[in-house]
Amino acid sequence: MKYDPSQLYWLNEPTSYSIRENEVVIQTEPGTDFWQRTYYGFRNDNAPALLYKIHEPYFSFVVRTEFDTKNRFDQCGVAVYQNSDNWFKASIEYENEQYQRLGSVVTNNGFSDWATTDIDASIKSMFYRISRRNRDFCIENSYDGVEYKQMRIFHLFEGSGEVQMGVYACSPENSSFKAVFSGMEITECKWKAHE
Repeated sequence: MKYDPSQLYWLNEPTSYSIRENEVVIQTEPGTDFWQRTYYGFRNDNAPALLYKIHEPYFSFVVRTEFDTKNRFDQCGVAVYQNSDNWFKASIEYENEQYQRLGSVVTNNGFSDWATTDIDASIKSMFYRISRRNRDFCIENSYDGVEYKQMRIFHLFEGSGEVQMGVYACSPENSSFKAVFSGMEITECKWKAHE
């Protein structure tokens, strides 16, 4: 199941980017984000995401991210985007010079959550693997692209049939940085059935 780069398309196309066979670069713009309602009250739906439509009910998607974030909430990672009220993202969000937040957001029916763990601010690269089993998904991260650790299992209420999956990058506050994505591939589902 090799993905075809020619089938990639933009949600919220950024001003500055490049797409090559094995690498995507996004230069983020200030005031861009994905978030819906919870706690903060605001609704943001303007982050650039480069997506791919996938019909298969069982698969895994892998990508490496590299980033030079320096401002609060700068982030880049993977996304499943069905519509503005139903989506998922996983990334590292910059917090300060000491730590940043490796985390994920699940948004169902217009309400977002945010699950995080703090990691050192010196980390500037991360692999992600998201696996699908029908409407259920598993997101994992890896520092070396070999050993993956589970971040969370989640359900998307609007995650049946075709899903739109890919990468995203954004800067919710007044900043900009370069996000580099490489090694994107779709494989057989690495998340095994529960026995």
